[in-house]
Amino acid sequence: MSTSNCLVTNDWICGEYLRTRGEELTDATVQHVGITVVSVLIGLAVAFPLALLVRARPRLAGPVLGLTTLLYTIPSLAMFSLLLPFFGLSAALVVTGLVLYSLTILVRNILAGLDAVPAEAREAARGMGYGPARLLWEVELPLALPALMAGIRMATVSTIALTTVGAIVGRGGLGNLIEDALPTFFKAQVLAASVLCVLLAVVADLLLLGVQRLLTPWTRIRTVPGGG
Repeated sequence: MSTSNCLVTNDWICGEYLRTRGEELTDATVQHVGITVVSVLIGLAVAFPLALLVRARPRLAGPVLGLTTLLYTIPSLAMFSLLLPFFGLSAALVVTGLVLYSLTILVRNILAGLDAVPAEAREAARGMGYGPARLLWEVELPLALPALMAGIRMATVSTIALTTVGAIVGRGGLGNLIEDALPTFFKAQVLAASVLCVLLAVVADLLLLGVQRLLTPWTRIRTVPGGG
């Protein structure tokens, strides 16, 4: 069977589709990446002060963590429907929903990272005259980076998957292609968009893992068995 007629025979793997729809695939991928990056960055900007608030006032831990967990359990279609009156059929609708979903992962991991900072490190910094702000930025955050980066990786992969649901308002990146192909079951388009979505998640996770290793070189140190 030749590649040139695979569109007519509706094959799953079709080089002709990739050749003729390359621009469409690129535009959808760029939109997907853009929505994901913006959502995770805003989610991090919201989650960080929330985590600091919970740490400063432990009595708020239950309400804050409970609310972020509750938001994460809301089905995506229901979430977007609840936000629709406020944002209309726009990219802001999708980004806001994705930000809300990311909070449960990011807030918990930021708190876990800060809680894992050794008490002796804090005491040593205070003994050197570090104030609360300097202690946070120069001591606690660097030591909390492994847990923080793990949270960012999980939130990013989750957001890449959830972005496809934005297709219901035409802002779903690769999800738009999947939704457009389903009524006619256009196999090549469904497969290409799905594979690209998976590849985005894998590449994003590997890139963030590389950043994590660069920022936390001490985590790569291993004790040599039998070493002195």
